Amino acid sequence: MSKVASKHFGEIELNHGREHCYVASHELAGNPLELDLNVTAHDHFDEKALHKVDYRLSYLPELVDQVRDMISEELDQDGTNPQQFLHFHCSQLKEEQLQAVFGIRDRTQLTKDVFLKALKLGHVAIYPGQPERYFVLDFTLGSHFTDELLVAAADEDGVVDDEILWE
Repeated sequence: MSKVASKHFGEIELNHGREHCYVASHELAGNPLELDLNVTAHDHFDEKALHKVDYRLSYLPELVDQVRDMISEELDQDGTNPQQFLHFHCSQLKEEQLQAVFGIRDRTQLTKDVFLKALKLGHVAIYPGQPERYFVLDFTLGSHFTDELLVAAADEDGVVDDEILWE
């Protein structure tokens, strides 16, 4: 089996015909981020595919900005997942949670911008064998606060799916 160096995942042994999940820690805008590279037994995963993963990850900041813009727009629209996520997580907050999660002391300070600043990308799953859901991005308010996520997906060209999910 040949080994190939990945900028994000280190040395990877290209082993066709078996499932693999490679995990790496990354930092984005000063925040820790977990990356998972998921290769199924049926994926054609070679050196070229690995280099494509590294290349696409170099555009992760722009992809995150696109998703944040979409979330921001959806916060103003009734019935969207981001709006429901915000209302659900912010309706019963205690004073200490306002400070810990959002960095504010009063509920009236909880604006869309404050919410977006608190919402962090915590995990990116990469599926090179699924061109339509190549990247799956999990946004969180922090595992110490909630285990629920806002999830966005992008295809292999970095085009974000038009639906943000609440999971």
